[in-house]
Amino acid sequence: MNILEKFNIKTENEQLYKIAFTHGSYSTHKGLDYNYERLEFLGDSVLSVIVSEYLYKKYPHYEEGKLTKLRANYVCQSALIYYSRELGLPDYLKVAEEESNLTKNEILSIIADIFESFLGAIFLDQGMEFAKEFVSKIIFKYIDENRIFFADYKSAMKEYGDAKELEVSYKVLKEYGVPHDKTFIISILIDDVEMGIGKGKNKKEAEQAAAKVAIEKLNIKVF
Repeated sequence: MNILEKFNIKTENEQLYKIAFTHGSYSTHKGLDYNYERLEFLGDSVLSVIVSEYLYKKYPHYEEGKLTKLRANYVCQSALIYYSRELGLPDYLKVAEEESNLTKNEILSIIADIFESFLGAIFLDQGMEFAKEFVSKIIFKYIDENRIFFADYKSAMKEYGDAKELEVSYKVLKEYGVPHDKTFIISILIDDVEMGIGKGKNKKEAEQAAAKVAIEKLNIKVF
């Protein structure tokens, strides 16, 4: 696999990396008894530990809540998609042709997944120190430059409401589309006054979009 040469990975278990790029649909279509999900589970934990340690050492005066928010920014789906594409990982993904009708959100989720499954494979095959070196080259530069991959607008609005003793709530205005590809239109209300409307492929995404509109209107600093 060219991907192994690219990262100077010398292995006697190339199959492990093939598994890391095998989507469940491909496994089902080909009658295989494996897919990347277990490696993704492992990689998620490995990534969290490595990023947590780096943030813990980099910001010795930050309390737990702030460190948690920082970590979320660098391990969120948007960040994983960015890393995965930067490394060219989607080029190695195996998905059944029958899944060509996957929605955009489903495709993005898979692209994020394979970064974690690839890291999981690296950890199992090469060990934690190699995994740390890999993550340090890919992610730490973005931590050092304070790159924002995900701003938690909902949390910022909740903090604003708590501080001002205002009630912040959300209301679904409309939802449409087939069950596996819905779109939601949601408004954010502050003391029952509409302050913004957002759209998303799920309620959480639409609420974040609505909160962002309110944040901009109120000129609230986020992160």
